Amino acid sequence: MSKTEYQIKLHDGPARLGLLGDSETPLLVKYEKMDIAPYETIPHNVPREIAEWGVSETLEMASESDSEYAFIHGSRYTDLRVRCALELEEIGFRKLIVANMDELLQRPMEMVRILTGIREAIKPETMLCSAFSPPAFIPLLAYMGVDVFSDAAAEFYGMINVLFTETHTYPLDTYRICSYSTDELIERNRLTLDLVLREVREHIKNGTLRNLVEERAASSPQNMSALRILDHEMQEFLQKYTPLY
Repeated sequence: MSKTEYQIKLHDGPARLGLLGDSETPLLVKYEKMDIAPYETIPHNVPREIAEWGVSETLEMASESDSEYAFIHGSRYTDLRVRCALELEEIGFRKLIVANMDELLQRPMEMVRILTGIREAIKPETMLCSAFSPPAFIPLLAYMGVDVFSDAAAEFYGMINVLFTETHTYPLDTYRICSYSTDELIERNRLTLDLVLREVREHIKNGTLRNLVEERAASSPQNMSALRILDHEMQEFLQKYTPLY
């Protein structure tokens, strides 16, 4: 597996501005170029016994892999997610992908508890990754300590004729904002993801990421709920990285 050195340069709350090789993080990567260890696919909302089995199978498969990334499974159970993440670290992985992110985005309570639980448990130099993130959620996810985002959402939404803007996803069959071929729309969506991550990095550098997070939280009830839960339930997590003046 890759031993690429990751260095944290700056915090803005729990968000991290880092350096991975020559690239600043949080950063966008091509999903097709992510070298991911084999894993057992388990849905998010399953009985605990099935989730435990999925974690065990994923860890066994990952232990025999020299891939760069590995999926953190555990379904909706925070303790299983944390266990999976810690054991993947012991195997040697330093780029961990949160599984079922598309479903977590629709479950604000579980998303906040799982992401903050993992981020607090793993080593600072271990990178937390999201394989599927529409642009409006990226500032919040980065604020909770996610370092790497794949472009998979750009392709998925482009294939179903949905346009990304910084704050919304627009079905172009309903909102006739523009007209693109599928390939053009995928690339347009990818550029939007890249732009949002550039925004995030600059806000971290200027200590203003929280402002961007609050602005984008208004984009959906799920986004707003997640921020409120983070503020109300995870103050210790937030204050750990917040300077006192």
